Amino acid sequence: MRSEVEVQSWHGLDEVPQDWGRSVVTIGVFDGVHLGHQRMVTRTVGMAGELGLPAVAVTFDPHPEEVVRPGHQPPRLTTTPRRVDLLFSLGVDAVCVLPFTLEFSRMTPDEFVQTALVDRLHAAGVVVGENFRFGHKAAGDLETLRTLGEKYDFTAEGVPLVSDGEAISSTRIRERLSIGDVAGAAALLGRPHRVEGVVVRGHQRGRALGFPTANVESPQQTAIPAEGVYAGWLECFQSPSPYEGERWPAAISIGTNPTFDGVERTVEAYALDRDDLDLYGAHVAVDFGERLRDTLRFDSIEALIEQMHQDTARARAFTS
Repeated sequence: MRSEVEVQSWHGLDEVPQDWGRSVVTIGVFDGVHLGHQRMVTRTVGMAGELGLPAVAVTFDPHPEEVVRPGHQPPRLTTTPRRVDLLFSLGVDAVCVLPFTLEFSRMTPDEFVQTALVDRLHAAGVVVGENFRFGHKAAGDLETLRTLGEKYDFTAEGVPLVSDGEAISSTRIRERLSIGDVAGAAALLGRPHRVEGVVVRGHQRGRALGFPTANVESPQQTAIPAEGVYAGWLECFQSPSPYEGERWPAAISIGTNPTFDGVERTVEAYALDRDDLDLYGAHVAVDFGERLRDTLRFDSIEALIEQMHQDTARARAFTS
């Protein structure tokens, strides 16, 4: 439907156009938009094409766990704008970000379906993951949705969140990242894991050592890989700087800089062979490709510099 329907992004149901017609809807938190999520969205777009209707992805912000279990919310694999962009890249015609509030969480399954899917999105078909739960205290499941579909005239279909026979979940991806297995996380995501943030001023030790790094300050609750040194990429965007849109191979360090008795955990990325970049204040993305080694404490600055040369050589080989 892309050729007939203008791509649209809505924050809340009130932004859905009053004259919005019938559509095919997929629902989920979609944190990470991993390969399992991609199967759901692809099926939604396919069904929409079969019916000649637009495809809509419904997601939530903040993460429902932040509301129903404060203090227990999982680290986020993607920012909300990134999640929306990834959903659009899969071919949906509209993305609706529903504000997840305590009041919203108390809706019964029937109330949620009638309010979101029937009254505003006029769903003709709904696609969810096979383990989908919804409504107050997660009372609704796929069978509930199918029963409500009979009541409100839409079909409901569950898609297994698997790839090559392997179950995929955002939780599994976070587990991979927590042990530094960024390659394993990428295999489940279908692309490198990304950490976004603003470049802030640090201690500038890297510049003094000949390896100027971008110190990336990411939003709270960002899923950051385990401490260590990685090969990947650094990309600049949402910045008035002349580097906007540029992407460089990078060596990435996560840790507290134990050689200098550091205590604050940082994410620092060195754009390989670039000592001329001024990225302070720029919004950047760090994409993780491969783990190179653990974070180490060195007995001398000379030993640290030698190791940094080895790290950048390995990062260059991986990203070339």
